Amino acid sequence: MSNLAMRVSLARPRLRSNAPPALEPFGARVILGGTHAAGTLADAPIESIRPAADSLFGPRGAAVTSDGALWVADTGHHRLLGWRRLPETDRTAADRLIGQPDFAHEGRNARGAVSAHRFNVPTGVCACGDGLAVADAWNHRVLIWQRAPNASHQPADCVLGQSDFTHAAINRGGDRPRADSLYWPYGVHWDGARLWVADTGNRRVLRWDSLPRHNGQPADQVLGQRDFTCRDENAGGDIDGASLRWPHAIAHWRGTLCIADAGNNRVLVWNSDPQRNFAASDRVLGQIDATRVDHNRGEYYPTAASFNMPYGLAVHRDRLFVADTANSRVLRFDSPEHAEAAALAGQTGFTDKGDNRWQPETRDSLCWPYAVSVHRDTCIVVDSGNNRVLLWEICA
Repeated sequence: MSNLAMRVSLARPRLRSNAPPALEPFGARVILGGTHAAGTLADAPIESIRPAADSLFGPRGAAVTSDGALWVADTGHHRLLGWRRLPETDRTAADRLIGQPDFAHEGRNARGAVSAHRFNVPTGVCACGDGLAVADAWNHRVLIWQRAPNASHQPADCVLGQSDFTHAAINRGGDRPRADSLYWPYGVHWDGARLWVADTGNRRVLRWDSLPRHNGQPADQVLGQRDFTCRDENAGGDIDGASLRWPHAIAHWRGTLCIADAGNNRVLVWNSDPQRNFAASDRVLGQIDATRVDHNRGEYYPTAASFNMPYGLAVHRDRLFVADTANSRVLRFDSPEHAEAAALAGQTGFTDKGDNRWQPETRDSLCWPYAVSVHRDTCIVVDSGNNRVLLWEICA
């Protein structure tokens, strides 16, 4: 054993107990995509990620729309896959497709021009009223369907971040951001009345006070920057409760606003929706205070109170679920006042880490879960590193 490995081994907590499960211990009820077929490891894993109606490649977002359809951002294949209803069996083939001419094709913008039904690294997905919003990250825009798509190849109704559906420049080609521009938007969130976008490359979160209906409509509020024209990391100053480095997901939880600031290894919490730009958060999860940013609080192993690049947020009833991505786990928090998670999935204990627990993937393991969403009592875990989406029942 090397000296480094010995030091790491000795530093690891020697006593740990199994943590309460956030999701059912038997694992996911349904697995979509992945490298397994009929419960056995595929002989040729590369076959499992070739574009098909039942394959996924690095998915990064999922949501159920008001009509009961499941939509998944199949990021590596640059497409959106849809199922009319939540699947009941593993590897169920999608029956809807947006972004590619057919299920066997892949490529950025379908290897063609930018349009209202093509993608370049789609990531965040959320239902918004009767509609759907998708963060089309590398086209630097958000596509909105006023009503959820009910057929393949259906074009979006509205675009944010660009003046029309044919443009895709960073910040509309300008030197600085604006209220109507975007740079690598990765996350979208609908709170029932307003649309929120994690404009990750501009290190800010934007809010629209209603569902936008006009192309290029400017945002109404910005968090993470002092105004709409700034994009410096942590607002160009000292790290504090108002700054952001790599915002990625937004959620509302028990009256609070939560933003997963993955680059600072934390989740910022506002007691209520901020009323002004660059408002400071009221508390932080994942760090001792708002001035600290180290992953796992500077330790090699995680705890119930630390994160390593938390990318995803979702709420089930009055509990917050956090995709603690680089620790390959999902944590559940029961109260904004409690700095420690109450339960987890993907690992045995709070001090465990490792992709798939350093083993081949199973129904209850995770490898870089990139996003989580909730539909009734099912947690939809976007298990990006395993090229799959898990439909996993939530523990009572």
